Amino acid sequence: MFNLMREDIRTVKERDPAATSTLNVVVNYPGLHALWAHRVDHWLWAHGRRGLARWSSQVARFFTGVEIHPGATIGRRFFIDHGMGVVVGETTIIHDDVTVYQGVTLGGTGKEKGKRHPTLEDHVVVGVGSTVLGDITIGRGSKVGGGAVVIRNVPPNCTVVGIPGRVVVREGQRVETVDLHHEDLPDPVVEMFRQLQRRIDVLEARVLQDEAAISERSGKELPAEDEA
Repeated sequence: MFNLMREDIRTVKERDPAATSTLNVVVNYPGLHALWAHRVDHWLWAHGRRGLARWSSQVARFFTGVEIHPGATIGRRFFIDHGMGVVVGETTIIHDDVTVYQGVTLGGTGKEKGKRHPTLEDHVVVGVGSTVLGDITIGRGSKVGGGAVVIRNVPPNCTVVGIPGRVVVREGQRVETVDLHHEDLPDPVVEMFRQLQRRIDVLEARVLQDEAAISERSGKELPAEDEA
């Protein structure tokens, strides 16, 4: 157990330049605290103490801001950077050397039974605020861009961005022309408002045309009424 804890501390130091000392890591990293608590909770869950495991996981969530279901399976050298808002579902499987950032959700898509949460293979990185939903697999070495929503399997060594998530880099080669700068990532809300504005412009133009046609007809009919 202590060897595993030392490995966890070493992992934080390797992946976060702000981790300047062992004491700093042990005291100030809620993602690490959540991982250690999960190991106890998972043991309780596996040995039939599920009520206690769930209660303990909620206590850890209160203190760390990280919610990991005790049924989730997590490998070695898992790193949660910052941690606040991270959610890991019951049937999630996380392999070794995985990194996730704050606001990440590894969730399900409905009330189906059995495996309903994602699997993250070795060396996967999931960016800030990303959501990975359903019984899908993120392949070894793949990266999920910040804010992406992934609902389909991702092959190994790919980069995924957007809503819904799409592969833009595979095995180091770009497969789309979209740049990965943040300003070029798709924004469905903005696009929806743009479509609404275009529709409003069309309707306004049609109303103005109808009003002009009515005015023109009225102007032609008035002289005929005066003569009568």
